[in-house]
Amino acid sequence: MGEIKINRITNANCYVEGGSLLGQVKEMDAPEVKFKMAEHGAIGLVGSIELPSGIDKLEGKIRWNSLYVDVLKTLSNPFTSVKLQFRANIDQYQAGGIVAQIPVVIYMTAQMKGVPAVNFKQHDNAEVETTFGATYYKLTIGGVDVVEYDAFANIYKVAGVDTLAGYRANIGG
Repeated sequence: MGEIKINRITNANCYVEGGSLLGQVKEMDAPEVKFKMAEHGAIGLVGSIELPSGIDKLEGKIRWNSLYVDVLKTLSNPFTSVKLQFRANIDQYQAGGIVAQIPVVIYMTAQMKGVPAVNFKQHDNAEVETTFGATYYKLTIGGVDVVEYDAFANIYKVAGVDTLAGYRANIGG
């Protein structure tokens, strides 16, 4: 058995339209790529099974540590998409300590779902949250494409393999 490797992600940065928001974002929730599953039962099967039938909408959140005018101007139009990028670092440990630092990047095309409300509380920093829907999502780890999804182009790739190429060809698009 090989030596145990432990991966830890303890920090990240957010970019909007290529601009770094270092120090402005308190917390980020990247969208989960969640599959729609449909139950299937048929004569001859002793049980029911679930089979994939699509991909659910992608939603995420960004929690800000304050209001930033330039960011709000970029994110407040629901009719335009913005390029979001979440960048993180995996610290990989083995028994002797850290053995590698691996980049993690999530690329997204997103539309904001509203202008954030501000919660005020005496002596506390204001809390501000933006929710968004994404139509494009790509996860790379260590420069390797893990998952890529484009809702408008009907593309879903896993490790670079286009799993919907046959589907697109069959429907003529």
